[in-house]
Amino acid sequence: MKKNFLIFSILLISLNSFAQEDGSIEVDLLFLKIQELEIEIADLRNILESQDFLIRKLIQESVKEDDIATNKTNEDNFDSNNTIKFSGVDDTKSKEEVYQLAINALGDQDFVKASSLFEYFVKSFKDEEKLPLSYFWLGEIAYIQNDYKSSNAYFLDLITLYPEHYRIPLAHKKLGDILLKNNELDKAVEKYNFVIREYPNDTASSLALQLLKNME
Repeated sequence: MKKNFLIFSILLISLNSFAQEDGSIEVDLLFLKIQELEIEIADLRNILESQDFLIRKLIQESVKEDDIATNKTNEDNFDSNNTIKFSGVDDTKSKEEVYQLAINALGDQDFVKASSLFEYFVKSFKDEEKLPLSYFWLGEIAYIQNDYKSSNAYFLDLITLYPEHYRIPLAHKKLGDILLKNNELDKAVEKYNFVIREYPNDTASSLALQLLKNME
């Protein structure tokens, strides 16, 4: 971040020097506008980075709140390629084992393993309680790994398949974060306003409102 700021400062100084030598008022104005916009975007990115840290905390807290056992003996169900060796298809035991291992990996911030397990879960099992959460965590993991395309797809899957789930407001807010990360500012504002309008009593609404205030 400091290196990028230094490079940007050098570019601004160079542009300013050019403006003074050329005597162009228009270039001066352009210089000031670019500087203003870059500062605003940098502030927004800092806010998102702070929220990313809070989301990591949310992951750990959610794992604890779910009161999932942390017994790791089931990890023997993996070979060297993390291929799951369950013989049953959609049986209760296999379902619980896979989901438990995914939650354990998530709590350990082993996002590669967690993503693999959640992906296996959504492809292999039917569970009205755990499937929407699996899509949500897949979206979060992809977002943390800066894979915004996959993250966007997972959150959209959650919204489409489980429109009444309690994670829907936060999923919409995360879509706004992805738009902001991709510098689609107008669409991000539109999405944040949607969250505030449709889910005024949800925590996601407060987060969206905070971002909007900093975008003014």
